[in-house]
Amino acid sequence: MKKPSRTEVIGIASGKGGVGKTTVAVNLAIALQKAGHRVMLFDADLGLANSQIALGCACPYNLTHFMSGQKTLQEITVTSRHGVRLIPGASGVKEMAALSQVQASRIVQAFSALEDEIDYLIVDMAAGISPSVLAFMAACQRRYIVVRDDPSSIADAYGTIKVLIQDYDLNEIYIIPNAVASQAEGQNLFRRINQVCAQFLNYTTHYLGAIEYDDQILAAHRKYEPVMEFAPGSNSARDFKRLAKSIAQMPPTATVSGGMQFFVERLVRFQA
Repeated sequence: MKKPSRTEVIGIASGKGGVGKTTVAVNLAIALQKAGHRVMLFDADLGLANSQIALGCACPYNLTHFMSGQKTLQEITVTSRHGVRLIPGASGVKEMAALSQVQASRIVQAFSALEDEIDYLIVDMAAGISPSVLAFMAACQRRYIVVRDDPSSIADAYGTIKVLIQDYDLNEIYIIPNAVASQAEGQNLFRRINQVCAQFLNYTTHYLGAIEYDDQILAAHRKYEPVMEFAPGSNSARDFKRLAKSIAQMPPTATVSGGMQFFVERLVRFQA
């Protein structure tokens, strides 16, 4: 099994809400952990965080306590029963939902002080392109855009990609079609979006695989469990395992675009 030579930081975003972004983030984190990697999930949806619900974690503290200076990132971190370490976001806190880029940068820089040995840091973004989302996306090495095959989701995904490329000069952007009828339908959706990006943005995105529609995901939600745990033999769990395998086989990014990086001090130590 290939281990990253340094922490790989993956941002998972979507143009609009309701496309299954958190479901992808949580189940991908578990799939990577089950494959033998050390995984941390940062719930960066700072207004309506729900990764802890999907993971089945009790979180006495969250990012609000860190931003107020009451707790460190280490002190608010919890470990799920699957072994995934979680930094919980805030839910129902208006001020957290409207963080500025400067405030988001403070969170990014705090990750350098974490002592956890981590192979993958998965950042579950809020939907849309708020200043904090864009700051977090700029701090990641790879960016995954979750999209469904409906016009509004496709349009919003394209809009997000456009901002990342034209306004922030970011690269390493990947499309993850979610809730598609088949892998072939997922590839077709990717091709349609990619063709528009190539034509109007002069940029080609990347493809790792799709997540097929599965009733077991809804059943798992009702039990407050990730589908990787609730139905490990389901089609969607199979797809998350494939996605994790594809990610583990990817070479490290040669350069990191964007203005800042998670784990800045640690990256310097690793390269020394």
